[in-house]
Amino acid sequence: MNKTIVTAEPSKQEIIIAREFDAPRDLVFKVMNDPKELPNWWGPRGLTTVVEKMDMHAGGTWRFIQKDKEGHEFAFHGVYHDVTVPSRVIDTFEFEGLPETGHVILETMKLEELPGNRTKLITHSVFQSVADRDGMVASGMERGVKEGYERLDELLTKI
Repeated sequence: MNKTIVTAEPSKQEIIIAREFDAPRDLVFKVMNDPKELPNWWGPRGLTTVVEKMDMHAGGTWRFIQKDKEGHEFAFHGVYHDVTVPSRVIDTFEFEGLPETGHVILETMKLEELPGNRTKLITHSVFQSVADRDGMVASGMERGVKEGYERLDELLTKI
């Protein structure tokens, strides 16, 4: 089983996530960025995800809403800055649940082809402050990322 490695070094404003998938890069990119497939893998188990908007091109916007079993909603949104199929997406990410705005994260996701029809994902997230980064880590983000990528792995084996 492939493992998700989340690196958040002390005093840095970044998180780096690395994960390998046993599927070709084109398929991983397609499934990760398909608004019909995204709800089947994005985020931790036990939450449902609704893709309200996903306009994937430079300048396009996205917004996803997650709901827990009690009906609480958690919304996220951002803007795409670069979409290079099938190797890279650069976008912003903002959690709408924070009391004040301005906690924008710049994310760069890269997909690299590996031998044997495998893919390596590397996501580099840059926060506006160490406090913002630490807040994201404290929120349980790591569990959500790991469970989401496990769900993606499961989905990729069915396609």
